[in-house]
Amino acid sequence: MPISLSIEPTTSCNLRCPECPSGLRSFTRPTGMLSPELFRKVIDEIGDTLFYLLFYFQGEPYLHPDFLDLVSYAAKKNIYTATSTNAHYLSDAKAKATVASGLDRLIISIDGTTQETYEAYRKGGKLEKVLDGTERILHWRKKLKSRTPHVVWQFLVVRPNEHQIQEVEALAQRYGVDKVAFKTAQIYDYEKGNPLIPTLDKYARYKKQSDGTYRIKSKILNECWKMWHSCVMTWDGQIVPCCFDKDAAHPLGNLQTETFEAVWQSSAYQDFRQQLLQGRDQIEMCKNCTEGTKVWA
Repeated sequence: MPISLSIEPTTSCNLRCPECPSGLRSFTRPTGMLSPELFRKVIDEIGDTLFYLLFYFQGEPYLHPDFLDLVSYAAKKNIYTATSTNAHYLSDAKAKATVASGLDRLIISIDGTTQETYEAYRKGGKLEKVLDGTERILHWRKKLKSRTPHVVWQFLVVRPNEHQIQEVEALAQRYGVDKVAFKTAQIYDYEKGNPLIPTLDKYARYKKQSDGTYRIKSKILNECWKMWHSCVMTWDGQIVPCCFDKDAAHPLGNLQTETFEAVWQSSAYQDFRQQLLQGRDQIEMCKNCTEGTKVWA
């Protein structure tokens, strides 16, 4: 059974980020909100063996009306809980409830230290809301004398914001966040270049070749630890192999009608694992993947 699971509270999002299916409203799969009953069913089945639960796949988790109740349910079973948010819904009441829920890790996307830079990727977003939400979380964590959530500012490095890497580190220190995490950006149309690809090679997943085209840096090896370690559940109960399968092109079962163990041990899952071991470069989503192996060319 997996030790790590990502669950999608919702596909809804308030922003229009250009490399995100939620932001682009480009899903071909059904969209909606996770049923609390389905969530509890899944957690009751695998909670005893689950170490890490990420409340995120696509969408903005805080748009789910029962999101923090779901967090509390998992936290009471001593499962390490985390989520990723754009922080636009962290009102004072939500910030207090977040701390009280038992959430262990709160990843806040910031992606810029000025409004102009921030909205270059976070289309429709307000940096002021991110900063205010961060302050409220840290205020209530201190006031409630809680050690959690561990607050991480996640900075997605793209060309419009790469000049602000040092600035965001200084800003994080000023606000008192626990960590700044720099993340490389997945670009869908990268072969001919893309204005979001950073010029700083360290933060680019793609390398420019002599003919001017780009290729992904990582080698596509016939291995992936994620296939035996973790998976993703969409809002409507579909199990997909990993977070790169954003449109659920590889459904392996549905927990609305099957048990988790039955899906995890199913012939469909075993066939997919074997397909990956024999020809990972033949699986479309794996061609743009830097996870799983972390081997760089």
